[in-house]
Amino acid sequence: MAGKFNFQFTSDDRLRPLPHKLLLALGQNESVRHIALKLLGYILFYRERLQVETEVPDESIPFIPDLVELGYDLRPKLWIECGDCGTSKLHKVATKCSETEIWCLKRSPSEADGLLRSLSKDGVRKGRIGIIAFEAAFFEDLYATMAERNELHWFRGGFTGQNGLESPGLQFELNGLWFDAAFQVHRH
Repeated sequence: MAGKFNFQFTSDDRLRPLPHKLLLALGQNESVRHIALKLLGYILFYRERLQVETEVPDESIPFIPDLVELGYDLRPKLWIECGDCGTSKLHKVATKCSETEIWCLKRSPSEADGLLRSLSKDGVRKGRIGIIAFEAAFFEDLYATMAERNELHWFRGGFTGQNGLESPGLQFELNGLWFDAAFQVHRH
């Protein structure tokens, strides 16, 4: 596949007015599956100030998040890691960004379980990190549907209680294929 993925967005959800487009490029040592997780994070957590791979203007935070929302004071309000992420990094982010909402997105429940075990084993402070686990089959179908140029129409999605959802999930159409998927939410 190509190194750049262009996504044209439309939305039926008045609470989630996605921007017209998003360009995601493969970074060094990044896979297309990582791009797919960034896409999911972007549409699920979309906020007006959400940015992709933006350096945090704080010398004490030497990491670049996959997705971040910076407040007007340029401190991270939301920090999202997609795919592989070491517990050491998460521990440092949780410590240095004590008021930041931190999330990790995983391709499957088994990957989420592995991260939860690692966080507990390494003594990372509880109550700071949220983990979203997508179903493996859904994720692989999404990955297989992605192309260099993509059209995504958002219908609805979010956590329990958002958009009338009884459980966490999302509904969208990507390149003419309908996706209606639930996901698991874990807290560490």
